[in-house]
Amino acid sequence: MENYNPQSTRKVECSVVVPLYNEAKVAGELYNRLTKVMTETGLRYELIFIEDGSSDNTLELLKAMAEEDTHVVIVELRRNFGQTPALAAGFDNARGDIIISMDGDLQHLPEEIPMFLEQLEEGYDVVSGWREKRVDNLIMRKIPSRVANWLASKVSGVDIHDFGTTFKAYKRGVLEDLSLYGEMHRFIPALLSSSGVRIIEVPITNIVRPHGKSSYGISRTFRVAFDLVTLRFLLGYATRPLHFFGKPALYSFGASFALAAYILFDKFYYNVPILVVHGPLAMLSAMLLLIGFGFVSTGLIGELISRVYFEATHRKIYSVRKIYRAG
Repeated sequence: MENYNPQSTRKVECSVVVPLYNEAKVAGELYNRLTKVMTETGLRYELIFIEDGSSDNTLELLKAMAEEDTHVVIVELRRNFGQTPALAAGFDNARGDIIISMDGDLQHLPEEIPMFLEQLEEGYDVVSGWREKRVDNLIMRKIPSRVANWLASKVSGVDIHDFGTTFKAYKRGVLEDLSLYGEMHRFIPALLSSSGVRIIEVPITNIVRPHGKSSYGISRTFRVAFDLVTLRFLLGYATRPLHFFGKPALYSFGASFALAAYILFDKFYYNVPILVVHGPLAMLSAMLLLIGFGFVSTGLIGELISRVYFEATHRKIYSVRKIYRAG
Protein backbone atom coordinates (compact mmCIF):
# COMPACT_ATOMS: atom_id res chain seq x y z
CA MET A 1 0.00 0.00 0.00
CA GLU A 2 1.11 3.54 -0.68
CA ASN A 3 0.09 7.11 -0.17
CA TYR A 4 -1.69 8.72 -3.08
CA ASN A 5 -2.31 12.24 -4.24
CA PRO A 6 -6.01 13.21 -4.37
CA GLN A 7 -5.16 15.80 -7.00
CA SER A 8 -3.87 13.18 -9.42
CA THR A 9 -5.64 12.49 -12.72
CA ARG A 10 -9.20 11.56 -11.89
CA LYS A 11 -10.29 8.15 -13.09
CA VAL A 12 -13.06 7.83 -10.52
CA GLU A 13 -16.68 8.68 -11.23
CA CYS A 14 -18.09 8.22 -7.72
CA SER A 15 -16.50 8.43 -4.27
CA VAL A 16 -18.31 7.04 -1.23
CA VAL A 17 -17.08 8.72 1.95
CA VAL A 18 -17.71 6.86 5.22
CA PRO A 19 -16.38 7.99 8.63
CA LEU A 20 -15.80 5.06 10.99
CA TYR A 21 -15.28 5.08 14.75
CA ASN A 22 -15.24 1.74 16.59
CA GLU A 23 -17.29 -0.01 13.90
CA ALA A 24 -15.36 -3.29 13.74
CA LYS A 25 -18.57 -5.31 14.15
CA VAL A 26 -20.14 -3.90 10.99
CA ALA A 27 -17.14 -2.90 8.86
CA GLY A 28 -17.06 -6.16 6.92
CA GLU A 29 -20.77 -6.17 6.13
CA LEU A 30 -20.65 -2.49 5.22
CA TYR A 31 -17.81 -3.10 2.77
CA ASN A 32 -19.52 -6.10 1.16
CA ARG A 33 -22.82 -4.29 0.68
CA LEU A 34 -21.17 -1.13 -0.65
CA THR A 35 -19.07 -3.16 -3.07
CA LYS A 36 -22.12 -5.01 -4.39
CA VAL A 37 -24.16 -1.83 -4.85
CA MET A 38 -21.39 0.19 -6.47
CA THR A 39 -20.43 -2.66 -8.80
CA GLU A 40 -24.03 -2.89 -9.97
CA THR A 41 -24.10 0.84 -10.80
CA GLY A 42 -21.39 0.29 -13.42
CA LEU A 43 -19.54 3.40 -12.26
CA ARG A 44 -15.83 3.61 -11.61
CA TYR A 45 -15.85 4.09 -7.86
CA GLU A 46 -13.78 4.30 -4.72
CA LEU A 47 -14.72 3.62 -1.10
CA ILE A 48 -13.05 6.12 1.21
CA PHE A 49 -13.14 4.96 4.82
CA ILE A 50 -12.03 7.59 7.34
CA GLU A 51 -10.67 5.81 10.40
CA ASP A 52 -11.42 8.36 13.12
CA GLY A 53 -9.15 7.17 15.93
CA SER A 54 -10.97 3.93 16.79
CA SER A 55 -9.93 2.03 19.90
CA ASP A 56 -11.03 -1.36 18.52
CA ASN A 57 -9.62 -3.24 15.51
CA THR A 58 -11.50 -1.24 12.86
CA LEU A 59 -8.25 -0.04 11.29
CA GLU A 60 -6.84 -3.56 10.93
CA LEU A 61 -9.99 -4.75 9.19
CA LEU A 62 -9.89 -1.80 6.81
CA LYS A 63 -6.22 -2.41 6.00
CA ALA A 64 -7.05 -6.00 5.04
CA MET A 65 -9.75 -4.73 2.69
CA ALA A 66 -7.40 -2.22 1.09
CA GLU A 67 -4.79 -4.92 0.52
CA GLU A 68 -7.30 -6.95 -1.49
CA ASP A 69 -9.37 -4.28 -3.20
CA THR A 70 -8.00 -1.30 -5.15
CA HIS A 71 -11.33 0.47 -4.74
CA VAL A 72 -10.69 0.93 -1.02
CA VAL A 73 -8.92 4.00 0.35
CA ILE A 74 -8.29 4.43 4.07
CA VAL A 75 -7.69 7.83 5.61
CA GLU A 76 -6.31 7.20 9.08
CA LEU A 77 -6.65 10.18 11.40
CA ARG A 78 -4.23 10.61 14.29
CA ARG A 79 -6.98 10.68 16.90
CA ASN A 80 -10.74 10.90 17.20
CA PHE A 81 -11.61 14.29 15.69
CA GLY A 82 -15.36 13.85 15.25
CA GLN A 83 -17.73 13.62 12.31
CA THR A 84 -17.23 17.02 10.70
CA PRO A 85 -13.40 16.77 10.50
CA ALA A 86 -13.69 13.14 9.36
CA LEU A 87 -16.02 14.12 6.53
CA ALA A 88 -13.75 17.03 5.60
CA ALA A 89 -10.82 14.60 5.37
CA GLY A 90 -12.89 12.33 3.14
CA PHE A 91 -14.02 15.15 0.85
CA ASP A 92 -10.45 16.43 0.51
CA ASN A 93 -9.21 13.00 -0.57
CA ALA A 94 -12.13 12.07 -2.82
CA ARG A 95 -11.46 11.94 -6.55
CA GLY A 96 -14.93 11.22 -7.89
CA ASP A 97 -17.11 13.61 -9.84
CA ILE A 98 -19.90 12.45 -7.51
CA ILE A 99 -19.32 12.28 -3.77
CA ILE A 100 -21.65 10.36 -1.47
CA SER A 101 -21.37 10.59 2.30
CA MET A 102 -22.97 8.20 4.77
CA ASP A 103 -22.59 6.85 8.29
CA GLY A 104 -20.65 3.67 8.93
CA ASP A 105 -23.00 1.99 11.42
CA LEU A 106 -25.35 0.52 8.78
CA GLN A 107 -28.25 2.75 9.79
CA HIS A 108 -27.87 4.09 6.26
CA LEU A 109 -28.61 1.42 3.68
CA PRO A 110 -26.03 1.17 0.87
CA GLU A 111 -28.78 -0.25 -1.34
CA GLU A 112 -30.39 3.22 -1.47
CA ILE A 113 -27.37 4.84 -3.16
CA PRO A 114 -28.82 4.38 -6.70
CA MET A 115 -31.78 6.55 -5.66
CA PHE A 116 -29.35 9.39 -4.90
CA LEU A 117 -27.54 8.91 -8.20
CA GLU A 118 -30.81 9.09 -10.12
CA GLN A 119 -31.59 12.51 -8.66
CA LEU A 120 -28.14 13.82 -9.55
CA GLU A 121 -28.73 12.65 -13.11
CA GLU A 122 -31.95 14.69 -13.10
CA GLY A 123 -29.85 17.82 -12.69
CA TYR A 124 -29.74 18.38 -8.94
CA ASP A 125 -26.45 19.39 -7.29
CA VAL A 126 -27.18 18.05 -3.81
CA VAL A 127 -29.38 15.13 -2.80
CA SER A 128 -30.16 14.98 0.91
CA GLY A 129 -31.59 12.00 2.76
CA TRP A 130 -34.77 12.40 4.79
CA ARG A 131 -35.49 9.99 7.66
CA GLU A 132 -39.24 10.34 7.10
CA LYS A 133 -40.16 7.59 9.56
CA ARG A 134 -37.66 7.76 12.40
CA VAL A 135 -37.19 4.92 14.87
CA ASP A 136 -35.47 7.01 17.56
CA ASN A 137 -36.70 7.68 21.07
CA LEU A 138 -39.59 10.18 20.98
CA ILE A 139 -38.51 12.42 23.86
CA MET A 140 -34.74 12.25 23.56
CA ARG A 141 -34.35 12.27 19.78
CA LYS A 142 -37.51 12.75 17.69
CA ILE A 143 -38.93 15.90 19.26
CA PRO A 144 -35.58 17.74 19.65
CA SER A 145 -34.69 16.74 16.09
CA ARG A 146 -37.95 18.06 14.65
CA VAL A 147 -37.55 21.35 16.47
CA ALA A 148 -33.92 21.68 15.34
CA ASN A 149 -34.76 20.84 11.72
CA TRP A 150 -37.66 23.32 11.69
CA LEU A 151 -35.41 26.05 13.07
CA ALA A 152 -32.64 25.20 10.61
CA SER A 153 -35.07 25.41 7.71
CA LYS A 154 -36.34 28.81 8.85
CA VAL A 155 -32.86 30.16 9.59
CA SER A 156 -31.31 28.98 6.32
CA GLY A 157 -34.29 29.32 3.98
CA VAL A 158 -33.62 25.77 2.71
CA ASP A 159 -36.86 23.78 2.63
CA ILE A 160 -35.74 20.32 3.72
CA HIS A 161 -36.96 18.22 6.64
CA ASP A 162 -33.78 16.50 7.82
CA PHE A 163 -30.54 18.42 8.18
CA GLY A 164 -29.03 15.94 10.63
CA THR A 165 -28.46 12.88 8.45
CA THR A 166 -25.04 12.35 6.89
CA PHE A 167 -26.52 10.39 3.96
CA LYS A 168 -26.14 12.86 1.10
CA ALA A 169 -24.84 13.00 -2.47
CA TYR A 170 -23.02 15.93 -4.07
CA LYS A 171 -21.66 16.89 -7.43
CA ARG A 172 -17.98 17.51 -6.91
CA GLY A 173 -18.04 21.14 -7.99
CA VAL A 174 -20.30 22.29 -5.16
CA LEU A 175 -17.89 20.98 -2.49
CA GLU A 176 -14.64 22.35 -3.89
CA ASP A 177 -14.98 25.75 -2.21
CA LEU A 178 -16.66 24.46 0.95
CA SER A 179 -14.79 24.76 4.25
CA LEU A 180 -16.11 22.80 7.23
CA TYR A 181 -15.48 23.79 10.84
CA GLY A 182 -16.89 22.95 14.24
CA GLU A 183 -19.84 20.59 13.79
CA MET A 184 -21.30 22.19 10.69
CA HIS A 185 -21.48 19.03 8.56
CA ARG A 186 -25.21 18.73 9.23
CA PHE A 187 -25.77 22.14 7.63
CA ILE A 188 -23.85 21.57 4.39
CA PRO A 189 -26.98 22.06 2.21
CA ALA A 190 -27.66 25.35 3.98
CA LEU A 191 -24.06 26.50 3.59
CA LEU A 192 -24.18 25.64 -0.12
CA SER A 193 -27.58 27.27 -0.67
CA SER A 194 -26.08 30.76 -0.82
CA SER A 195 -24.26 29.81 -4.02
CA GLY A 196 -27.49 28.81 -5.77
CA VAL A 197 -27.13 25.02 -5.86
CA ARG A 198 -30.17 22.86 -6.66
CA ILE A 199 -31.11 20.73 -3.65
CA ILE A 200 -33.63 17.90 -3.42
CA GLU A 201 -34.62 15.66 -0.53
CA VAL A 202 -35.32 11.92 -0.85
CA PRO A 203 -36.90 9.67 1.81
CA ILE A 204 -34.52 7.07 3.21
CA THR A 205 -35.06 4.07 5.45
CA ASN A 206 -34.27 4.62 9.12
CA ILE A 207 -33.52 1.46 11.09
CA VAL A 208 -32.32 0.71 14.59
CA ARG A 209 -28.54 0.69 14.86
CA PRO A 210 -27.55 -3.00 14.31
CA HIS A 211 -24.61 -2.98 16.72
CA GLY A 212 -23.27 -0.73 19.42
CA LYS A 213 -24.82 2.35 20.94
CA SER A 214 -25.12 5.85 19.56
CA SER A 215 -22.91 8.46 21.21
CA TYR A 216 -25.52 11.16 20.60
CA GLY A 217 -27.64 12.35 23.51
CA ILE A 218 -29.76 15.28 24.56
CA SER A 219 -26.59 17.40 24.88
CA ARG A 220 -26.37 17.31 21.09
CA THR A 221 -29.52 19.45 20.95
CA PHE A 222 -27.77 22.30 22.71
CA ARG A 223 -24.79 22.09 20.36
CA VAL A 224 -27.17 22.21 17.40
CA ALA A 225 -28.81 25.32 18.88
CA PHE A 226 -25.47 27.10 19.05
CA ASP A 227 -24.64 25.95 15.53
CA LEU A 228 -27.89 27.48 14.32
CA VAL A 229 -26.78 30.87 15.66
CA THR A 230 -23.50 30.46 13.78
CA LEU A 231 -25.35 29.35 10.63
CA ARG A 232 -27.62 32.38 10.71
CA PHE A 233 -24.64 34.66 11.13
CA LEU A 234 -22.65 33.03 8.32
CA LEU A 235 -25.55 33.03 5.86
CA GLY A 236 -26.86 36.49 6.57
CA TYR A 237 -24.17 38.62 8.16
CA ALA A 238 -20.68 37.21 7.57
CA THR A 239 -19.89 40.01 5.10
CA ARG A 240 -21.83 42.69 6.99
CA PRO A 241 -21.59 42.03 10.73
CA LEU A 242 -22.59 45.60 11.57
CA HIS A 243 -26.12 44.78 10.32
CA PHE A 244 -26.23 41.87 12.74
CA PHE A 245 -25.07 43.89 15.73
CA GLY A 246 -26.91 47.03 14.60
CA LYS A 247 -30.43 45.78 15.35
CA PRO A 248 -29.79 44.70 18.94
CA ALA A 249 -27.77 47.86 19.43
CA LEU A 250 -30.78 49.94 18.41
CA TYR A 251 -33.02 47.94 20.71
CA SER A 252 -30.52 48.44 23.52
CA PHE A 253 -30.30 52.16 22.91
CA GLY A 254 -34.11 52.36 22.80
CA ALA A 255 -34.49 50.44 26.06
CA SER A 256 -31.79 52.53 27.71
CA PHE A 257 -33.43 55.77 26.55
CA ALA A 258 -36.85 54.64 27.80
CA LEU A 259 -35.42 53.60 31.16
CA ALA A 260 -33.48 56.84 31.50
CA ALA A 261 -36.57 58.85 30.59
CA TYR A 262 -38.59 57.02 33.21
CA ILE A 263 -35.97 57.55 35.90
CA LEU A 264 -35.54 61.24 35.03
CA PHE A 265 -39.32 61.72 34.99
CA ASP A 266 -39.54 60.23 38.46
CA LYS A 267 -36.65 62.39 39.56
CA PHE A 268 -37.90 65.75 38.30
CA TYR A 269 -41.68 65.25 38.54
CA TYR A 270 -41.94 63.32 41.80
CA ASN A 271 -38.52 64.25 43.21
CA VAL A 272 -37.65 60.56 43.72
CA PRO A 273 -34.01 59.86 44.70
CA ILE A 274 -32.54 57.94 41.74
CA LEU A 275 -29.85 56.00 43.57
CA VAL A 276 -32.18 54.97 46.37
CA VAL A 277 -35.18 53.87 44.31
CA HIS A 278 -33.89 53.03 40.83
CA GLY A 279 -30.13 52.61 41.19
CA PRO A 280 -29.78 48.86 41.87
CA LEU A 281 -32.38 47.86 39.26
CA ALA A 282 -30.88 50.09 36.59
CA MET A 283 -27.36 48.82 37.27
CA LEU A 284 -28.47 45.17 37.27
CA SER A 285 -30.38 45.52 34.00
CA ALA A 286 -27.46 47.27 32.31
CA MET A 287 -24.97 44.70 33.60
CA LEU A 288 -27.00 41.72 32.43
CA LEU A 289 -27.53 43.32 29.04
CA LEU A 290 -23.82 43.98 28.60
CA ILE A 291 -22.85 40.51 29.76
CA GLY A 292 -25.30 38.88 27.32
CA PHE A 293 -24.12 40.88 24.37
CA GLY A 294 -20.54 40.27 25.44
CA PHE A 295 -20.97 36.51 25.27
CA VAL A 296 -22.78 36.55 21.93
CA SER A 297 -20.37 39.03 20.37
CA THR A 298 -17.32 37.13 21.60
CA GLY A 299 -18.69 33.86 20.24
CA LEU A 300 -19.47 35.24 16.80
CA ILE A 301 -16.22 37.16 16.51
CA GLY A 302 -14.46 33.98 17.53
CA GLU A 303 -16.18 32.13 14.68
CA LEU A 304 -14.89 34.69 12.20
CA ILE A 305 -11.40 34.67 13.65
CA SER A 306 -11.21 30.88 13.47
CA ARG A 307 -12.20 30.93 9.80
CA VAL A 308 -9.66 33.62 8.98
CA TYR A 309 -7.02 31.60 10.81
CA PHE A 310 -7.74 28.33 9.02
CA GLU A 311 -8.05 29.95 5.60
CA ALA A 312 -4.93 32.08 5.99
CA THR A 313 -2.74 29.26 7.30
CA HIS A 314 -4.34 26.52 5.13
CA ARG A 315 -4.49 24.45 8.28
CA LYS A 316 -6.93 21.54 8.32
CA ILE A 317 -9.32 20.73 11.15
CA TYR A 318 -8.00 17.17 11.14
CA SER A 319 -4.59 15.49 11.04
CA VAL A 320 -3.93 12.48 8.82
CA ARG A 321 -1.47 9.86 10.01
CA LYS A 322 -1.40 7.87 6.80
CA ILE A 323 -3.44 7.04 3.71
CA TYR A 324 -3.57 3.44 2.59
CA ARG A 325 -4.28 2.28 -0.92
CA ALA A 326 -3.53 -0.97 -2.68
CA GLY A 327 -1.22 -0.67 -5.62
